[in-house]
Amino acid sequence: MKTLSNLAFSFLLVASVFAAAQTTSGQAPAKRTSEQIKALYDAHQADFDYLLGDWQFTSMSKQWGKGQGFWSAIRIAEGAQILDEYRAISADGSETYYASSTIRSYNAVLDQWELISAEHGTGLQNIGTAHRVGDEVHIEQKFGVMSDKPAILRIRYYNIKPDSFSWTADRSIDGGKRWEKDNLQIEAHRIGPSRSLGQLAPVRMDSLVKSPSP
Repeated sequence: MKTLSNLAFSFLLVASVFAAAQTTSGQAPAKRTSEQIKALYDAHQADFDYLLGDWQFTSMSKQWGKGQGFWSAIRIAEGAQILDEYRAISADGSETYYASSTIRSYNAVLDQWELISAEHGTGLQNIGTAHRVGDEVHIEQKFGVMSDKPAILRIRYYNIKPDSFSWTADRSIDGGKRWEKDNLQIEAHRIGPSRSLGQLAPVRMDSLVKSPSP
């Protein structure tokens, strides 16, 4: 099993590939000045800060009924990047029904958050984008891409408070032609404070190779 640090490194590496793929797939970056890009970054780098920390949630799915689980998110040291793990468990807590890890990274050039999630044994195919809309955060993301029943979710975080938030998702299984409203709903309550992973590769002054004197 990968450690948290290994997961963070893997996701950061893939995020850069993902961003490049988005650009080469026909989405040309907007022509913005460096000042405009910095202003966008400053305005949106904290859009997902409410998710940082540890959460316990209850859920209601139109497919699976009532559920529960835990959700934790940490800030990665460099840039506007957040790594989180979502875990749905059985009523007695003895079994994990579903777990995923997601990295969320803000792209100031395109003015959007980009997400990529990993599920057990299915690689890094579940990609999406997110935007802050007033007091809410909206996401459109693909899930189960490698399965025989891929879906698109339109997710909405709302009622966002320091110690709670609500989450709902409309679901499409035909590529976005038809949508099932409120397919999954979540109510989350904080059980742990905001936290950061810190630097994975901090500068170690005592290990630097010193240049020989001239």
